[in-house]
Amino acid sequence: MFVTQLKAFFAVARLGSVTQAARQLGLSQPTVTAQIKALEAHYGVELFRRQGGRLSLSDEGIRLLPAVDLQLQQEINVELAMRQAGEGVRGHLRLGATSPFYVLALMRQFGAAYPLVDVSISTGNSLQMVDALLEFKVDLATSSHLEQDQRLHRQLLGKDPLVLLLPRDHALATQRAVSLQALRGLDLIMRERGSITRRVTEQAFGEHGVAPRRVLEIASREAIREAVMAGMGVSVFARHETGTHPDLVALHFIETLPMIEEYLYCLCERRGSRLIDAFLGMLGSDASI
Repeated sequence: MFVTQLKAFFAVARLGSVTQAARQLGLSQPTVTAQIKALEAHYGVELFRRQGGRLSLSDEGIRLLPAVDLQLQQEINVELAMRQAGEGVRGHLRLGATSPFYVLALMRQFGAAYPLVDVSISTGNSLQMVDALLEFKVDLATSSHLEQDQRLHRQLLGKDPLVLLLPRDHALATQRAVSLQALRGLDLIMRERGSITRRVTEQAFGEHGVAPRRVLEIASREAIREAVMAGMGVSVFARHETGTHPDLVALHFIETLPMIEEYLYCLCERRGSRLIDAFLGMLGSDASI
């Protein structure tokens, strides 16, 4: 119960919201609130200041947060060690990926070398995947965002150009390459904010004075591809994410745009973990950064 209460405190402190903490922990909001209140009542300490329905860390909460973080990290390490106990390399490796493209081949290679290890993959945008790694929800995470956090070890997976994705019957589809200026006045379908592709696209549009007619925001690549095929607009994708559907065309841009770089991250303190080290070993030491 104590560890569960600490997790509730840490999640609310980090996210700044009981609602978001409850969603992350898979609990109801009243349960999270009750766990924090029980922790405060048992030890006679005020962890949060409550003002008009808003929570902010108290001085005691700020002082205790690093120790709670360390305690939860130690719990994760113990749980991981127990999962890896026994003969051979076994356990469960959790991957978080902005796109499965770069890691699918690695997963096949890893599965062949370590058949006793279960591998699961969850997806999201770059910032979501790094957050999942820092919150110990995944063991490794891919991201297009160049993180400078000293707690993270990273390896470069690859680089990809941006392309314009449009339906095959679109007026631009017969061209070999397209200028950004051709997108003036078109409906543009984009990922949610936090997507590196979206950030780079908006930066390029601003630098070249291009404005779409309107922006339609859709959270997943798969749904964006379906929307493009349905004629709802065009989209800018990293080349490897476009797929090979016969009703879609991917055109390179005439302008030189930034490449989308994809990195694989893990926590430095877990770099020596048997499963994590084995997976990173599939990349080769020359990819380390």
